[in-house]
Amino acid sequence: MTGKQGVILYGPPASGKDTVTAALTQLSPRYVQFARLKVGTGKAAGYRMGTAGHLRELEAAGGVLYANARYGNTYAIDRPGVDAAFAAGVPVVHLGQVDGIRALIDGYPADWSVALLWCPREVTAQRSAGRGDSDTAARLVAWDATREDLDAHPGMAWDLTVDTTASAPQDVAQLIDQLLAQRAGAAPA
Repeated sequence: MTGKQGVILYGPPASGKDTVTAALTQLSPRYVQFARLKVGTGKAAGYRMGTAGHLRELEAAGGVLYANARYGNTYAIDRPGVDAAFAAGVPVVHLGQVDGIRALIDGYPADWSVALLWCPREVTAQRSAGRGDSDTAARLVAWDATREDLDAHPGMAWDLTVDTTASAPQDVAQLIDQLLAQRAGAAPA
């Protein structure tokens, strides 16, 4: 293994990926959210906005580890972006597709810890509306797709599984930090 540690948070929209990542960064400055490359419109915060041409160049150079389309946009995990995230600390990557997890683990050598964050569909609806999303209906379609994705991959191994309606973000962050410390053979942050 490379000695580099990373975290993958998988779950449907509004399952708590952003909130848990914020709790991780409060726990330790070594945690950094990986900003996916986004080609499209809408929310720019938390993304590195790019163009279709830039994405094609990255793909041609073998620099795209995984890309998916959702909400009328394309989201990519790119090698240069992951390199930069590791240079900054322990990247926390948000994903909603098992294929994306596998592509990242297989395509970028590191000690990846994978956490499944889950909440019921009605909670996604409540949280999405509560944070002012204008596309809650699309997020519920994505919730359904995430449920189907999980059902299609029953053998997926999770290092941690959390119901975010029953666990505080700070507690989840502590669990993730402890997991990484155990895997590294060190004391948690």
